[in-house]
Amino acid sequence: MDVTGLEDLIEHINAKISAVKTIFQLKSLTSDKEKRQVLKKLNQDILVINEFLNKLEAQIFHQVETLRSLKDLEEMYGEDMKELIYLSEHIPAHMPKKCPPQSMEVIVQAEPRETKPEKKISKPWNSIKEMEFITMAEFEDIPGYMKGRLTYPQVNSVIQDFNKAVVGKYKIMQLPVKSLNNASRKLLQRFKDEELKTTKGLYFIVDADIKEFTQMKVDKKFHGMLNILRHCRRMREVRDGGLVRYIVL
Repeated sequence: MDVTGLEDLIEHINAKISAVKTIFQLKSLTSDKEKRQVLKKLNQDILVINEFLNKLEAQIFHQVETLRSLKDLEEMYGEDMKELIYLSEHIPAHMPKKCPPQSMEVIVQAEPRETKPEKKISKPWNSIKEMEFITMAEFEDIPGYMKGRLTYPQVNSVIQDFNKAVVGKYKIMQLPVKSLNNASRKLLQRFKDEELKTTKGLYFIVDADIKEFTQMKVDKKFHGMLNILRHCRRMREVRDGGLVRYIVL
């Protein structure tokens, strides 16, 4: 008999057991030679039943192991789902990003047939170098005495305001002077006066720029944030003439 499934196997075993019971009942009725042949056949059936029982036991064991594996997978899936839900509910407000190239100008070659000189074309304002946001791994590595009660979003919020001041300053510096109003021209002159030989080609702001372009207060808490930004290598300071310049790295 070709047993193809657990139900077929159980049905076959039950049939064999029923036949054995019937033969045992008949055994006490006669000692006929023919009946002894039946008993011999009975012995063979018992061996077959034993073999099927072994197969049944092996199959049950396999199903138990499969069930255990499925339960383990269910638990792993449940843990992954919990972590996924937690991450989806705690996405940082400020995601780290790559800063654009520092250069604000590119050289465009004239067509071969033309004799015009090379032209300088300014890139859009998004070429202004901005400070990268702090990653969660970097935040966790900040010493506790430096971090205090500050949270991850608070640190990146300062970076956001810092970048706002940088972009506000260098937008004005990229515009033609003729297009500026009196207030912007005064700012432009201040920007130029604050430049040093050591800051040429770098992007930096000063406390006055923070006050000019953002609502952030330049106080003790702000300077505490600057310690974190220096620690995470997002900026460095250059002091000269009583003025502190915060350079974007």
